[in-house]
Amino acid sequence: MSIILASQSPRRKQLLEWAEIDFEVIVAPTEETYPDNLSLEEIPIYIAKQKALAVEQKTGKEKIIVAADTVVVLNNKIIGKPKNREDAIKILSDLSGNEHCVITGVVILSANKQIAFADTTYVQFHALTQEQIIFYVDKYKPYDKAGAYAIQEWIGVIGIQSIQGDFYNVMGLPVSKVVQALNSLK
Repeated sequence: MSIILASQSPRRKQLLEWAEIDFEVIVAPTEETYPDNLSLEEIPIYIAKQKALAVEQKTGKEKIIVAADTVVVLNNKIIGKPKNREDAIKILSDLSGNEHCVITGVVILSANKQIAFADTTYVQFHALTQEQIIFYVDKYKPYDKAGAYAIQEWIGVIGIQSIQGDFYNVMGLPVSKVVQALNSLK
């Protein structure tokens, strides 16, 4: 199978490499907007589908396209990527001591099939000090990450109390489910 990863995310790339999947990365610019009437689970699927379709327009239907989008949800509200340092500190302060969920939507397009699903993982943070939050933001600069953190970085090591669900989903791709879906196309 010839596979395209429709994502610039180094974490998604790394996860597919760990799964020993042969793929190439091709991205096409897309707006990360969505209709207001979608549920929280439908939003990342919708955005992932837009990414997949944009790459399909660029490359044609001969290859399998894997696209994903991840959202962080606290109190039924999507927390996006931080706009700046102050926003990152505020987001992490809001997550501190609370449980949030990470939802990744995945869309896989092949010539004759479309697979779409969302995976949800619940993450509980310990109460973090302002010093810990500021240290993390200043050292790791998590401005390209939904929820202003990466679980595989320092903040995850010291700040995560528990997770319920797929750890790799929090990194940006429920890779075992992606592999199962790809195998179903054979």
